[in-house]
Amino acid sequence: MSNLQVRNLSAGYDKIDVLHDISIEVASGKITCILGANGAGKTTLIRAILGLTPPRSGQVLWQGADIAGHKTHAIIGTGIACIPEGRKVFPRMTVAENLALGAFRETSQARVRERMERVTTIFPRLKERWSQLAGTMSGGEQAMVSIGRGLMAEPRLLVIDEPSLGLSPLYVKENFNVIRKINELGITVLLVEQNARQTLQIAHYGYVLSQGRVIAQGSAAELAGNDEVRSAYFG
Repeated sequence: MSNLQVRNLSAGYDKIDVLHDISIEVASGKITCILGANGAGKTTLIRAILGLTPPRSGQVLWQGADIAGHKTHAIIGTGIACIPEGRKVFPRMTVAENLALGAFRETSQARVRERMERVTTIFPRLKERWSQLAGTMSGGEQAMVSIGRGLMAEPRLLVIDEPSLGLSPLYVKENFNVIRKINELGITVLLVEQNARQTLQIAHYGYVLSQGRVIAQGSAAELAGNDEVRSAYFG
């Protein structure tokens, strides 16, 4: 069953089209990845899904309803959360305060505490750093704060943009293990990445974008064995 369907989507900025007639599906309970080099249109696709860049044409179907062009806060309210590229924590706020912001729509303090408990079970290190200012943490720890904050919204779909960006190989591996673990908890994941090798180890299905078009799609195993994908990403 498909959770999110993007149908014949075109989007861009001013008079320039960045995405051309894109169609993708994100299956419920799975990790779907979008691979592509810098400038392929990956971020524009996320922005179009989240309503930050309204599509020029096409549909974004989320649980059967077309949300294309809806306001971002309304889209987030339907159960989609996004972990932005570059981790983007609030540096002058503590770990606890950063996490609490992820549950800003939740009015019950008991539920907020429950969610925090769940997040610190996934990331025990955040419990140890509870009162530390997020800006003083390592890149890997900030990545945990960023993902934890996204989970605080209890999303049905988690969109993760370039989680390996700027991280050491050790933290990249750790981060991808966490994404797999999150998916095993039943959360559908749309993973947008350049790091094909790591991504295809955890994804179920994927799409390759180039110059705003889908040039390949298939299961992770099919993409890993695709000659075009191999030459572009694995050398």
